[in-house]
Amino acid sequence: MALLGLGVVMVASSSVTVAQGLGLDPWHYVRRHLMFIAMGAMGMAVFWVLGTRHLRTLALPCMVLSVLVLLLPFVPGLGVEVNGSTRWISLGVMRFQVVEAVKVLMIIFVAGYLARRPDLNKGAWFDNLKPLLLVGVLGVILLRQPDMGSAMVIGAIVVGMIFLAGAPVRHLMLLMLAAAPLITFAAMEPYRLARVMSFRDPFADPFNSGFQLTQALIAIGRGEITGVGLGSSIQKLFYLPEAHNDFIFAVLAEELGFIGVLMVVGLFALLVGRMFVIGMKARQLEQLFSAYLVWGVALWIALQAMVSIGVNLGVLPTKGLTLPMISAGGSSLMMTMVAIGLVLRVAWEVRMETLKQPRQRKGAGVGWSV
Repeated sequence: MALLGLGVVMVASSSVTVAQGLGLDPWHYVRRHLMFIAMGAMGMAVFWVLGTRHLRTLALPCMVLSVLVLLLPFVPGLGVEVNGSTRWISLGVMRFQVVEAVKVLMIIFVAGYLARRPDLNKGAWFDNLKPLLLVGVLGVILLRQPDMGSAMVIGAIVVGMIFLAGAPVRHLMLLMLAAAPLITFAAMEPYRLARVMSFRDPFADPFNSGFQLTQALIAIGRGEITGVGLGSSIQKLFYLPEAHNDFIFAVLAEELGFIGVLMVVGLFALLVGRMFVIGMKARQLEQLFSAYLVWGVALWIALQAMVSIGVNLGVLPTKGLTLPMISAGGSSLMMTMVAIGLVLRVAWEVRMETLKQPRQRKGAGVGWSV
């Protein structure tokens, strides 16, 4: 709730000038952001009611569905091209970035796969490879869109889930070494290579390839300790591209300063940490599917937040990834809230199961059946 509330405030602060520059109502993006939060809340409610028992039966179909959904942008008349990338489909009133739904589908599938293999640490090398084969298929499709950032995030989520399931580190190291040449080859695309070079020294070409990062660093530097004040950012006034979206963290750092940055990082750490605790409780109750599902969501939010913040701070090359629950991005916001709805459902199931156990133990001595 704190992250969502902060997101509404920062979208309002950073998008007014953008909307006016496009000839729109000043509160256009704020209203859309609130609409997406409402839609995300409805999605949370649906998946909370669905329950993990029903969700587990859908794990295998999610594998096929993730591939089909990711291919939708290539369907003529349905896919939408924006800035040279074909990542969206048109739903009439809005555009939807399909990879955000694929992240949820992948987590459900991998959680189901790992739950069926409780002794993964004793399994063959190929058992660890199987879910990564699907990641490879999705990665090829994402590179055609192109969206290497999302491909890397999905791959990292799956590797993290396999590691938490107990896969031997040596197996994962071999798999990552095998994938390294492919990742390097993909990164050698001219526009990706230009991003890497500008990331190394953005001030070498501050008005061209390094413009975004240069403006972001200026914004963060202006914030100092306490910030310039909410709504007082200068960089959002047509200097910083995507100020309400990919680079909203730079505006936040300028207006709220280092204190605001620590607050955001602390909120993400608290959220992700709590998810890992819920996952561990589910694991202790031998609810393996629920545990891996929660850990997958935690890895997703942690990795995407880390990459988004890292890009804004200039420690990672520029990627088109939003800051979860804060950036103005309807697809990401809605699917992140849906994923959190799954975590809330698991937390409720764990709590109910924990409450049952003392009653079961107490009744065992007197012949009760619960």
